[in-house]
Amino acid sequence: MKLIIVAGPPSAGKTAVIRQILRHLPEKSAAYLKIDVIYATEDEEIASEFGIPARKVISGDLCPDHAGIMVLSDALLWAGKEGAEYLIVESAGLCLRCTPYTTESLGIAVLSAIGGTHSPYKMAPMIALADAAVVTRIDLVSQAEKEVFREGIRDVAPDIEIIETNAMVGTGMRYLMKMIDALHEITDAAGITLRGSPPLGVCTVCVGKKQIGWNNHFGVVRRLDSAGSLFRGE
Repeated sequence: MKLIIVAGPPSAGKTAVIRQILRHLPEKSAAYLKIDVIYATEDEEIASEFGIPARKVISGDLCPDHAGIMVLSDALLWAGKEGAEYLIVESAGLCLRCTPYTTESLGIAVLSAIGGTHSPYKMAPMIALADAAVVTRIDLVSQAEKEVFREGIRDVAPDIEIIETNAMVGTGMRYLMKMIDALHEITDAAGITLRGSPPLGVCTVCVGKKQIGWNNHFGVVRRLDSAGSLFRGE
């Protein structure tokens, strides 16, 4: 099986890119997993359109990127039982600090060209650890804006493969398909790990404490006038 992980901010066009990938793959060769927080219908749409096994995980109170990491080994087993040659995982795309890419996968960051020329810097880890940056909606910006956007991506990840597309019609996607064709199958599912380190620690906001102000919290905390993080207590 080959593992493809698609990340990116909300409404960047992740599902549109996945549809183009599925049109390229052999019929009914893939399984699809959608990670979201409260509500998602992409799994039903993909299953209906392509006739492939599809599931979703609603993370609820758990960070969606963390939920995706926790269920990935189960998802690989599920996709294997379904006879899938590819597992495509679509992240919720909410936390721009966590990155869901793993070893033995193709990591794809989907970015919208209309998100602003500074947006690559705001989601640096999501881009820096990816294999490919797919820039969507390029038909809605000028050539100058495209070039500035591309340079922003290059600043964050100098060696990343940049693919510009109108994902609704699939222009430029042949370059991504070549990367998928060249992707190696998983050799050791039990040995798969995250590519990068998750954010430092868990603070008391994460576990549900509602008070405001750093002095009411423990763990890795931050003050308004501090240059870095501060650790308080156990």
